[in-house]
Amino acid sequence: MRGFRFGVWLLASALLWIPALAADMSREQALADLEQSGVSTRLAAIDRLSRIGTMEDADQLIAQLGVSDSGVRDAAEAAIWQIWSRSGDPEIDEQFARGLVQMRAHELGDALATFDDVVRRKPEFAEGWNKRATVYFLLGQNEKSLQDCDEVLKRNRHHFGALSGAGQIELHLGRLRPSLDHFRRAVELNPNLQWPARMIPIIEQRLSEQERNTI
Repeated sequence: MRGFRFGVWLLASALLWIPALAADMSREQALADLEQSGVSTRLAAIDRLSRIGTMEDADQLIAQLGVSDSGVRDAAEAAIWQIWSRSGDPEIDEQFARGLVQMRAHELGDALATFDDVVRRKPEFAEGWNKRATVYFLLGQNEKSLQDCDEVLKRNRHHFGALSGAGQIELHLGRLRPSLDHFRRAVELNPNLQWPARMIPIIEQRLSEQERNTI
């Protein structure tokens, strides 16, 4: 039991050091440290990039979604979402955050109006389109949601969230082939997407059955 407690203390101590290691790290150093084998080094780099990284850095973090260490995978995914959620404009970021609060409070009409304004004012901000797509989906406006997913992917082709969401809508609408295509692309980018990964073989089987029945 003493050895177990000591091991837990060591792990906790290591985790406490990660923000300290990352605090003064340059963006260039963080990107270089992503290639290191040490888990703590990579976690510090990911933490730093989550705070100061650019959209191009988010693309670099995509590779970390397929590594063996689950902590690195989870940290990388969280960092990617943080980077994607920064528009580069403090006023837009404040408005975007307000829309998120409205979504969580199920104030969907207000959230839609907020994200309408975000995409109008900052059309190059992919995550504004993605959150409006989510609101449209929650409102049952599937085609509008799909259109916004397309707008996301025009601006961020690595957006596994928009790909997964589009796949879910296509599946709901009974369009198996595009659903499968979206899910495959999403899981290729982020192997940790469990539901799309589970749906891929099911959809493949349904499509195979449909093909056999048409012969």
